[in-house]
Amino acid sequence: MAKNYKMSNASELQSADKCQAAKEPDPSRLVHVWLIEDNENFRGTLSRVINGMTGIQCSHQFSNAEDALDALHAGDVPDVVLLDVGLPVLNGIDAIREIKALSPTTRIIMLTVFDDQEKIFNAVCAGASGYLLKPSNTAKIVHSIQEALSGGAPMTPQVARSVLDMLSGRAARKPAQILTSREQAILRLMSQGRGMKGIAEDLNLSYHTVDSHLRNIYAKLHVHSSAAAVARAIKDGLLS
Repeated sequence: MAKNYKMSNASELQSADKCQAAKEPDPSRLVHVWLIEDNENFRGTLSRVINGMTGIQCSHQFSNAEDALDALHAGDVPDVVLLDVGLPVLNGIDAIREIKALSPTTRIIMLTVFDDQEKIFNAVCAGASGYLLKPSNTAKIVHSIQEALSGGAPMTPQVARSVLDMLSGRAARKPAQILTSREQAILRLMSQGRGMKGIAEDLNLSYHTVDSHLRNIYAKLHVHSSAAAVARAIKDGLLS
């Protein structure tokens, strides 16, 4: 059955204009975004809004993951991928693993109608940097691109609540603590969607000190992204 998402272009574009005025893009660096979404109307509307923003370009649109993977194999590398979960043939969660294997530095933000904990958890464990529910407004989606590039983990409020529920559900566990108290504090802020700059400000640390702590966290948890670190910490009860 075809999916139908309605968006008010006039109001959404107005909100996106406000988002554009608030950000400070590097004029020498164009951010390349790929959109993988099988709903043609939603894909077209979102790509137009992205292309209307300063410093960001929706350089490729795909209706399925297979075509996107072909483009990656051909040598194109996006900075950010906006990825639908419910894709035909290769689903979005399986596509995350394929994309990250070919382009580990690409940030992947999920766009989906599914807000159940299992899908959220599987997505972040696979390497997703953010998880937004449809129909998020276009200004929120565009802002999430910048947030993910800054090391944050953008989420809609419903998804954030699910993450907190997962934390609460695993609080009774008493695992061997492999993280220091400082590393746990950093992970907690990451789970709230804070980027490295915000974490440094909150904990009164330098950016480079936070980066060093993150490298240690990744090594201890055997992960390669902030979202995967948070997911692993939640799964193993390391934030309780």
